[in-house]
Amino acid sequence: MNKWILPLSIALAVSAGMALAAGNAEAEPAKAAVCAGCHGQDGNSVNPAWPKLAGQHESYIVAQLKALKAGKTRTDPLMSAQAATLSEQDMTELAAYYSSQTRSLGTTAPEKLEKGEKLYRGGNPASGVAACIGCHGPAGSGNPSAGFPSLAGQHATYVIKALNDFKDSKRTTDPNHMMRDVAGKMSANEIAAVAQYVQGLRAR
Repeated sequence: MNKWILPLSIALAVSAGMALAAGNAEAEPAKAAVCAGCHGQDGNSVNPAWPKLAGQHESYIVAQLKALKAGKTRTDPLMSAQAATLSEQDMTELAAYYSSQTRSLGTTAPEKLEKGEKLYRGGNPASGVAACIGCHGPAGSGNPSAGFPSLAGQHATYVIKALNDFKDSKRTTDPNHMMRDVAGKMSANEIAAVAQYVQGLRAR
């Protein structure tokens, strides 16, 4: 027997095990076939009511799936049932796969651009609305280490829903009430404008 075969076999087995533990971003997980029905095969949903998963931070996807599965801080008629069937390994593999995909670009409605940009970058000091840029960054890339999601290119329809869920405390996944405090001070027009603005942002 070739003296290299056994060491090579062991090395390949160890590498495969490490890739599985960390989440394999190369291969599409089997569970992704179910997700594709709403979120698209590459994580870019066609229906604007469903979020784009492509390019989202791996840790954020895992955290949201865990929250949906637990059903305490976040629930959804469609996603709660789907998350309930996922193991931690499923979540890790799905998150690794979708985070490695490229998010499709969006555009901002021209009539919402000025107001949306002003809110995103400067907030509304008069009503106490904090600027989105502080947590989500100038290009909407977010901050994975702090648990802040990437917003750039996300569907405006979905962003509106998410902000309203925080505003109404239907969703409480935000640490220290951060998003509930912000969204709770926003008007419907402000929510619509900032949602349109992030839809047209380009992550860097």
